[in-house]
Amino acid sequence: MTQTPLARVIGLMVAGAAALPAPAQTLDSSPLIRVTEGQSPETARLAEAALTPEPVSRLDADPAVSLSRMGGRGLEPVVRGQSRERVDVLLDGIRVEGACPNRMDPPTSRLSAALPPALEVRTSNRTLRWGAIAGGQVVATTAAPDFGDGASTGHLTVGGADNGDGWLVNGSAAVGSDEAWLRLAAGYDEADDYQDGDGETVRSAYQNTEGRLDGAWTSDSGLYVKGMASRQEERDVKFPGRGMDAPKTDTDLYRLELGAPVASGGWNLMAWQADVDHVMDNFSLREPPVNMGMPMKMQTNSETRTRGARLVLDQTINYTKDIAFGVDVESNEWDATMYNGMALDNTASLLWPGVERDRVGLFAEAFHRIRVNLRLGAGLRYDRVEMDATRAGDSFRMNPTSMPMTPASVYQSVYGVTDVDAVDDNISGFLSGDWRFSDRQALELTASHSVRSPSVTERYIVRGTGWVGNPGLDTEKHHKLELALSGQDGNWQWRPALWGDRGDDFVLRDQTPSDQVRYRSVSARLLGVEAALQWSNGRWSTRSKLASVRGENRDDGTALPQIPPVQFVQTLAWQAQGHTLQAEWQVARRQERIDPVSGLDAGPSAGYGVLNLSGNHPLMRNLSLGWALDNLFDKAWAPHVSRANTDPFNPEAVRVNEPGRTLRVALTARW
Repeated sequence: MTQTPLARVIGLMVAGAAALPAPAQTLDSSPLIRVTEGQSPETARLAEAALTPEPVSRLDADPAVSLSRMGGRGLEPVVRGQSRERVDVLLDGIRVEGACPNRMDPPTSRLSAALPPALEVRTSNRTLRWGAIAGGQVVATTAAPDFGDGASTGHLTVGGADNGDGWLVNGSAAVGSDEAWLRLAAGYDEADDYQDGDGETVRSAYQNTEGRLDGAWTSDSGLYVKGMASRQEERDVKFPGRGMDAPKTDTDLYRLELGAPVASGGWNLMAWQADVDHVMDNFSLREPPVNMGMPMKMQTNSETRTRGARLVLDQTINYTKDIAFGVDVESNEWDATMYNGMALDNTASLLWPGVERDRVGLFAEAFHRIRVNLRLGAGLRYDRVEMDATRAGDSFRMNPTSMPMTPASVYQSVYGVTDVDAVDDNISGFLSGDWRFSDRQALELTASHSVRSPSVTERYIVRGTGWVGNPGLDTEKHHKLELALSGQDGNWQWRPALWGDRGDDFVLRDQTPSDQVRYRSVSARLLGVEAALQWSNGRWSTRSKLASVRGENRDDGTALPQIPPVQFVQTLAWQAQGHTLQAEWQVARRQERIDPVSGLDAGPSAGYGVLNLSGNHPLMRNLSLGWALDNLFDKAWAPHVSRANTDPFNPEAVRVNEPGRTLRVALTARW
C-alpha cells in the first residue's frame, strides 16, 4: 500500500528516541541569521527556515561560501575554493557522511528543516576536538527548547513557492522543565521541476520527509543525559547535473550524550551512529538511453554506515587558562554496486568495493589569557587512519558480454598499485593569538597545520575503467595562515581578513582526453581576501561582504578546479515593531581561470548580479507571515561551482542554472 505524505510524516514522528544537541551559538551577531526587534534567535531561525526547505541555502549570505547545485536538493558548500571531501559537516557533534559516489546526497542534505540549526563555518584550526580542518567545517547546532514561563513550546509552519509548485509543512512540540524535556519534530516538503531565468525547465523535482525525537535529563549534581534519533526519507529526486536520478535515499541518525561537572570543568561522552541507504538509476524518473533498440538501464545501490564516540575533558585553571583533552574513535563502511543488463542482474562495477575506515584520534589544546587584552592558544592532534577495500578481489563485468575484472586488477592496470590497504599517521596542530589593542579593535592571527587522509572515492572508486581511485595516494597536508582585524566604532563594524593555504600532496582529479577520471597528488596554493562592513542604527542596517580566492596547481602552473570568482553581497534592511524588510544584491565576476582537465568546471562562467527581496511580519502575537521574492529580475544565472552535466550518453558540459523569479510565502505559528 502506498503511503501518503501525511502518513509518512506521522510515521516518522514516532520513529526514534533522542537527545538534546549541544547549546546553540549566540546568533545576534551572526551574518547568517538576522535577529530583529522583539524576536528570539529561535524565532528568527524559524522565520528564515520557513522560506528555505534546505537549511544550507542560508550560507548564500556569506560570499566566502558558494553553493554548488546539481538538482533541486543536495546543495554542496564550497568554502574558500574547497569542497566535497575537504569540507566536514557536523550535525550536533555528529560527523555526517553521504552514501552516493556522485554526491547526490552531500552531508548538508541531512540538516533538518523542521528544526533549523544555527550554522557556523570554520576555516582554520582554532579547536581540534572535532578533527583537523582541511578546507572547512560546516557546524550545525540545534537549539534546545526555550520553555519560558510555560510547560510546552512548539511551532507549525506551512509554506509554498510558485516556481516549481513547491510546498512544505513542518512543526515541533516540546514538553518539560529545567530538569527534563522531550521534543518531537517532523516535516514534509516537495517540489516539481522549476524554470530558470530563460524559461527553461530544469529537472529538479523531489520529495522529502523527516522526523526527529530529542530528549534530555539532568540531575541536581549536574549529571546530564541527552539523546536523539531521526529519520529522513528522500524520494524521486531529479538531477539535471548527472546521468542518473535518486528514487530513494533513507537516513537514520542516533546520538547519545552523557556529561557532568568535575573539578573546575566537566567531561562529556558522546556516541553516535548514522546509516544512509541510497539508490540511483537512469530509468525510474527518465527514459533510459537506447542502444541498438534496447534500453540501457543502470542502477546503483549504495550504503554508508558511521559509528563513533568522543570523550572530552575541559578544565579552567585560575580563571586564565582553559585546557581540553580528548579521544575519539570512528568506524565507517561504504559499499556501492552498479548493475546493468535487461534484468539488472549483471554486476557492472563495484564503485565502492566494501571500503572500511577505522580512525582513532587524540587531541590536547590550551588557551591562556596572558593579559586582559591578549589570549594565546595552541593545540595538537594525532589521528591514526586505517582503510581497506574488502571487496577489491570480487569480479564484475562492465556489460554482460565483457571479460570479468576486479577492482584490484583495475588499480594495478591504471596505477601499478597492488596493495589496497592504507595506514596513515596524521599529526595536526595550531597556534592562535587574539590581541585586543583597544576597547573596540582586535587582531586575530591563526597558523595551522592539517593532515587529511584521502577519501573513499579518491582512493577506491571503480566505475569500470573510466573512473578509478588511487589507493597509493599520500595524505594531504594543509599549511594555513590567517590574519583578521575586527573593529567597531559607533554604529559601524568591520572585519577584513587575509589568508593563505599551501597544500602538499593535494589530491587532484584529472580527466583524460578519452574522459577517463584519475587521481594524483600535486602541490597547490590558495590565497584569499575577505572583508565585511556593517552599519546599524537599530531601525536601518546595511551590510557589505566581499570574498576573493585564487587557487593554483603549482606543479603545472594552472588553476585549481571549482574556484569561485570574486563575490560580493550587499544588503539593506529595515525593521520596526517586529516587521522586517530586506533587499539583498548578490554579485559575482566572470570566472575564466578554470581547470580544463578535471571535468569539474563546466568551462568559464559569466558574471551576474541577482536582487532578492524578503520580509517578515507579525500578524498576531504567535503568528507571523514570511515572504521572499528571489531573483526579482528573472535572470538566467548559475554559480561558477555548480555541477556540470556529466551524463556519459550526453557528454556536453552544461552548468545547472538557478531558479528564475520565485515567490515564496510561509505562515508560522509559534507557542
